[in-house]
Amino acid sequence: MKGDKQPAMEFHHVRVGRVPTIGDASDTRTVLRFIAEKMRLLTWLSLGLVCAAYLAIADIALAAVAPSQQPIDTLAIHLGNGSGALVFEPDMLTFEAGKRYKLLLDNPSPTKHYFTAKDFADVIWTQKVEAGQVEVKGAIHELELKPGAEAEWVFIPQKPGTYELQCSIAGHAEAGMVGKLTVAS
Repeated sequence: MKGDKQPAMEFHHVRVGRVPTIGDASDTRTVLRFIAEKMRLLTWLSLGLVCAAYLAIADIALAAVAPSQQPIDTLAIHLGNGSGALVFEPDMLTFEAGKRYKLLLDNPSPTKHYFTAKDFADVIWTQKVEAGQVEVKGAIHELELKPGAEAEWVFIPQKPGTYELQCSIAGHAEAGMVGKLTVAS
């Protein structure tokens, strides 16, 4: 038996899509190659699905409009009136969360007034406040408008709720210069 040689092992090549048969199973390497080939195929298919999902999400993200490019609704509010009454006209404004607004403020009265709504300012994203040749960006809690002044405040409300508005000059709120700003969902 020393001189006896074992017969050389035959390798069966398995084509993609063909399952090894019992006859092929005599060669363990053939079965292992088949399994490895199927695993590579599954890996590539999985990678393809992940890439397709990523591209779909990227297309949706690219299609979304930047906040500063959203359509804008314009509302106006007067701080006081020409006869000097201590009022906001109108004294109630309603906004929708997630929509972009331009609030046009003016002071037609003979005295200065403040538009103070700190809690409201805390739940909005301010794009800008513009008055004259000045544009201010960032968190704004209060605007002072002198007689005849105008300003525009561009923002997007983020959190629903009802918020107090007042003129913070001593005696003005007590005399009735108050209002409500409502953010609906």
